[in-house]
Amino acid sequence: MSLNDTPTAERTHIGFFGLRNAGKSSLVNRITNQEMSLVSDIKGTTTDPVKKSMELLPLGPVTIIDTPGCDDTGSLGELRVKKTKDILKTCDIAILVTEHHTPESAENELIDLIKSRSIPYIIVKNKCDTDNVGNKAVKSDINDQEDFSDIRVSALTGAGIEELKERIALLTKDMIKSVRLVADLLHPHDTVVLVIPIDTSAPKGRLILPQQQVIRDILDAGAVSMVTGVNDLPDTLVSLKKEPALVITDSQAFGRVMKMVPETIPITSFSILMARYKGFLKEALKGAETIGRLEDGANILICEGCTHHRQCEDIGTVKLPKWLKEYTGRELKLSFTSGHGFPEDLSPYDLIIHCGACMLNDREVSSRMSEAQAASVPFTNYGTAIAFMNGILSRSVAPLLPFL
Repeated sequence: MSLNDTPTAERTHIGFFGLRNAGKSSLVNRITNQEMSLVSDIKGTTTDPVKKSMELLPLGPVTIIDTPGCDDTGSLGELRVKKTKDILKTCDIAILVTEHHTPESAENELIDLIKSRSIPYIIVKNKCDTDNVGNKAVKSDINDQEDFSDIRVSALTGAGIEELKERIALLTKDMIKSVRLVADLLHPHDTVVLVIPIDTSAPKGRLILPQQQVIRDILDAGAVSMVTGVNDLPDTLVSLKKEPALVITDSQAFGRVMKMVPETIPITSFSILMARYKGFLKEALKGAETIGRLEDGANILICEGCTHHRQCEDIGTVKLPKWLKEYTGRELKLSFTSGHGFPEDLSPYDLIIHCGACMLNDREVSSRMSEAQAASVPFTNYGTAIAFMNGILSRSVAPLLPFL
């Protein structure tokens, strides 16, 4: 990803689903004007989800996902169907591609799953060039979204493609996020001090994504950002003519930074801001309180949303486990996941501690939180957990409370 790219987590995720040989891949290629997916007349050509991040007019930045057929058979086919259903956890919009007037059982099962996840969807009747019906929208008995009735298209001729894009655009217009990372906490000309540790776990020559996003949001608020390291923070604060409106620190530096920042200056962390932005801060606050009640043998799941190379001072696998054991004084069982991997069965865990989830879209984060709630497993994130263990949780969320 280049510095000017829209992060994958900020893109609208559009998944294409349906039976084998319904023309999903052909339709994806036609919509994107690219040979994104392999196409053939052989059923089951698409064996794994295929993703493409791109600018799709009139929608803007999107991630298009082509999936294996939901009716695949055999032991491998069952695994492919599972992958297809897992993709729904990340989808903002689902496109069900069919060539039938009456949905088959596998399609109806998929529709029920889409509805259960409250995912906006459109049913697309493909291959209209062969049915002598032409390109016209017809109301479906199974689609209760009256404004988005079925649409007939032809991936072969391009009929109905522009109308389909317009329908998708109508669905996305209500998905614009009203929550800001930090801009709504600020006034024009405010000064915000960002504390960014530079150690062996910091990426060489660049800032991590949440830091970049916060700086941009501060600029959008008409405020001023000052970036400093932990050791230089005292001198930075002294150099200011007036106290900053907010200090934002990397969570791993909470223990040191909170001692340097006067009580009169609000303080929070990038991770806590991200928890609010992703919509799970309230749940994270409740989950963090669980740390104080952990017993010997408690099973903790630590989840990282990205798959970066682990460093010797990695926060998720090294620092956080160390702090947990020091704070609780307990012998804990620790498990780790990264990327899009997330256990199906959460019942063995006593607590889930997630990263800030900057690389996961809102739909996937919400899905993970909902699964934790369904399993009655407390769910928190790095920032709130570290703030709790440093006795600074109330102070670090105080600037956000009026906006929750």
